[in-house]
Amino acid sequence: MSDWPHDPDGDEGSEGRRKYGQAILAKKIDEDEDFPLSQDEFVEEFGDEPIRIDYETVVSVADIFENVDVEEFEDFPHFHRVVGQSMRDAGYWPYELA
Repeated sequence: MSDWPHDPDGDEGSEGRRKYGQAILAKKIDEDEDFPLSQDEFVEEFGDEPIRIDYETVVSVADIFENVDVEEFEDFPHFHRVVGQSMRDAGYWPYELA
């Protein structure tokens, strides 16, 4: 495992390995206070933190945002849609819809 600022499977990371991917990103946002949300500021604050994608894969927040082409998110649904699509496009989505 890489040297992460905290254990991706611990309480600070994925709540004891119960949450993965986009659920972990969502925990870093206060829906009522953080929007509009700057991608640069979000990545600057959380970029080095680990995100468990599946039982084998851990990547950084910065890795997930490499392909996000939106500079600012207007609200949480916008963040969720854009980041989710970027994660699917990058192969960071553990399952695909038929």
